[in-house]
Amino acid sequence: MTDEAERKTARVVVADDQTVVREGIVMLLGLLPGIEVVGAAGDGEEAVRLVSEVAPDVVLMDLRMPRCDGVEATRRIRAEHPGTQVVVLTTYADDESLFPALAAGARGYLTKDAGGDEIVRAVHSVLSGDAGLAPSIQRRLLERLTETEMRPATPPKAPDGLTARETEVLLLIAEGLSNQEIGRRLHVSTATVKTHINNLFAKTGLKDRAQAVRYAYGNGLVRPPAG
Repeated sequence: MTDEAERKTARVVVADDQTVVREGIVMLLGLLPGIEVVGAAGDGEEAVRLVSEVAPDVVLMDLRMPRCDGVEATRRIRAEHPGTQVVVLTTYADDESLFPALAAGARGYLTKDAGGDEIVRAVHSVLSGDAGLAPSIQRRLLERLTETEMRPATPPKAPDGLTARETEVLLLIAEGLSNQEIGRRLHVSTATVKTHINNLFAKTGLKDRAQAVRYAYGNGLVRPPAG
């Protein structure tokens, strides 16, 4: 972070649908150096409108809000007002919250247990062109990057109209993973794994996991070990 970015007073809008939480964040920010709160919004629609009116440097964005959630609001703000950066400030640090928010254009991601100093650092980091990520979020991104590098760049094309995710589940079945283990590997619930398995069984006419393993090998999706 540059000294210039540290000295610049950041004009911030806070978006959170819980009044007590929103007012608490605004009060906290008012005590922090280098931060000026220029607006507060109760949902994503209001956040987008405020950005168009006051052109803040940064929006501190909650994710789960009525009318327009934080991911969609982030996408609209970054598309319509590229001069405004978004730092997510949310209770949730799961993959289903994290990755869509970053894909929508958020440059920072903090959980609501972040301290004032951490919020200031994140705000000024995104203003200086860096990412403002909580340490736990950085670790999760590195884990995902490692997992991605260990997998094939593109999964083999499957027959019978299987989707990429169904193919991925099939390959993990062929590895001998249980539903729970597949869920942990893909960072989804066991119920979601079961849905994918039911869909791929319906498309392929398979009856059980043993048939699924034979299907994967028989269609060249998995190669027998050498030797």
